Parts: sequence; C-alpha cells; structure tokens
Amino acid sequence: MLLWNGRLVQDNEIQVSYLDRGYYFGDGIYEVFRIYDGHLFEVQAHLTRLFKSLREIRIEIPWNEEQLVGMLTSLAETFGRKDGILYLQITRGVAKRSHLFPEAAEPVMLGYCEEAARPVDQLKKGIAVISLEDERWHKCHIKSLNLLANTLARQEAAEAGAEEAVLIRDGRVTEATSSNVMMVKNGTIYTHPNGPWILDGITKQVVERLAKQSGIPYQNTAFTLEELLEADEVFITSTIKEVMPVTIINGTQVGSGIPGVITQLLQNGFEQKIGLAEAPGLR
Repeated sequence: MLLWNGRLVQDNEIQVSYLDRGYYFGDGIYEVFRIYDGHLFEVQAHLTRLFKSLREIRIEIPWNEEQLVGMLTSLAETFGRKDGILYLQITRGVAKRSHLFPEAAEPVMLGYCEEAARPVDQLKKGIAVISLEDERWHKCHIKSLNLLANTLARQEAAEAGAEEAVLIRDGRVTEATSSNVMMVKNGTIYTHPNGPWILDGITKQVVERLAKQSGIPYQNTAFTLEELLEADEVFITSTIKEVMPVTIINGTQVGSGIPGVITQLLQNGFEQKIGLAEAPGLR
C-alpha cells in the first residue's frame, strides 16, 4: 500500500502528472522515517522538521500533524513487523510550468514503505569517507527535493571507494551528503551548529540527548578538515546509518582505526532507545 493525498491506495491507483512541480522544478520537500520492527521511530521530530520545511518554501497542506501521524501509522501497519523506511514527499502540486507560484495548485503527497536492514557490519567496523567542497545551495536546512549536488558528491565518493563524502565550505566541515558529521577530541563531541549550511538531523538530535544523559561534553562548534583528521574519533549520523563510525578519511586512518569508546557508548544508547540493546554493562 501507498499513501496518496491522504488515502491508502494500491500502486496502480497512483498517477503522477508530468505537470507536477516536483517533477520539473523539484518544488517540494520530503522526510525519511525509520521503521524498526514495524514501528515508526522519532515520528514527532520528523514531523516538526517537515512542517518547518513546508513553511520555509511556503507550501500549505490540508492536513495537521495529528492527521499525518494517523496516516503514517496506518501506512506503517500495512508494512508489517519489519525494519525499513517510510518515505514521504510533498510537492507544491500540478500546474503549468512557470517559475511563479501557481494560484490554485493543490499540494501532492506521496508516501511509501520499503525494507531497509540495519547496517550492522559497518556499525561494528566503521566506514571510509572522502572530503569534497560543499557546492550546495545556501538553504541546506530545508529538506528539499533538490539533491543534485548531494548525489554528485555521493557518486564521486562511491567511485573513490568510500561510503560518504564529508563536505567542506569556507574551510569548515559542514555535514556529509546525507548525514551529519561529528568528531570526538579529548572526550568532547563537536559538530557544526544548526543553520543554513546543514540539515538538523533527527539522529543528530538523538545523539545530543544521549550525550547529555551520559555526561559527555557536546559542543555545536564548527571545525576544519585538518582538525577532523586529527580527531580521536569520528562518526556520522543519519536515519539509515544511525551512529556510524568513520575509520578512514581520504585514505588516512582516524585515531586507532577502530570505532572509539564514545562512539560505541552512543551506539549502545541508540540501540537501547530502539529496543535492541541489553541494559548497560551487559553487552
């Protein structure tokens, strides 16, 4: 089943118009919700960000947060007791192609679920990343459909044998193509502050709460690539990658070359939050 403009429908009932502004302008926003064992994770945080993005690009929808929660929950129930994602996209609607906002277009909403296993092996061993210049626009805090710069950077990373690309703007690390970047130095976690250069990631928010609960110093402070390369630990956070250790940057080993103590502590806390881990000290 899929969610189409407020209704659960079959795949063959959906018809996307070639005049949809999301198709020819990328005029819309989206969210990706994680599903663990059939349950949506951090729904309220995702919806708060979704409505913020809608306000930023001036799209008004006929559904409120409570109604959307009901729709998304119903859609997730059709997915079953599996791990996966729920993708939700809202465009400005169908209208003749013009850069001006249409006067009468109605927003178009589409949602669907698909299976997505947790990246368990990578979470244990860590991943390699490369660094690239951040060539995106100046409103990265909006979860916009316009992701061409992100996809180009991610493709370049893949062709270099890396899992992600860490982006650099004006000498400072902003984020990665689809994740936030954090480093640990002398026991303190550092990450770029919220603003127009990064998306306020949901998993990033969870990690900040976990750090504070564990008494780990956490600073929203930008850092350079050189500082990142000298970090004791590095990890990225996202809905799909969770708390993902980074062990190699541009071919250079990070710290000891294995996931660090603080990274593992946060991973354990995250797993407890999603109902997978034992009590502290039992793993």
